[in-house]
Amino acid sequence: MSIESVPWDHVTLPKLWLLRHGETEWSRSGQYTGLTDLPLTELGEEQARSARPVLAGVEFDLVLSSPMQRAQRTAELAGFPEVVVEPLAHEWDYGDYEGVNSAEVRRERPGYLIWNDGVPGGETLEQVAARADAVIARVMTPQASGRLEGQVPKNTLLVAHGHFLRVLTARWLDLDPRQGRHFVLGTAKVCTLGWDKRTPAIEQWGL
Repeated sequence: MSIESVPWDHVTLPKLWLLRHGETEWSRSGQYTGLTDLPLTELGEEQARSARPVLAGVEFDLVLSSPMQRAQRTAELAGFPEVVVEPLAHEWDYGDYEGVNSAEVRRERPGYLIWNDGVPGGETLEQVAARADAVIARVMTPQASGRLEGQVPKNTLLVAHGHFLRVLTARWLDLDPRQGRHFVLGTAKVCTLGWDKRTPAIEQWGL
């Protein structure tokens, strides 16, 4: 669903807050970490706690998390112990490159760029983008049940992963998912996707 196609005259303009999980052993070493369910390091837990004051004062109608423990633990330490697990918000499935250091891949394949070349045996970028589109649709349309039944959440927090959140940002802006390469996002950093009047925009990035 394109953001531009939503009948905004009839709904609240929603904002989507993004929080990348804190450091893990593999994010520190530069290894591709997709579906491997690693815990946070001690530093990663400190990073997650540091996101708490950045998010303080925002009243979230909905808090979503990737199913991976590194995301759910980050949400807990950032002040959100109760989350709704969003199964589509997991990281890129890196296939044969899972656990491989990105520098090692580039030594074997000079000029390799995941945004152009993809990953053998894993998801295509288009498949990642389709998941991102579905998550965006979830927070852009009236909720089917629960406290917000029939309402669009005004503020949603999504705790997830670096590549996935970068692709999702590109899709929020109605860009090709490859443009996610331009949105560098560090561990436990906070971003806000919102609006310039009625144009999808990045309101803040990497706090």
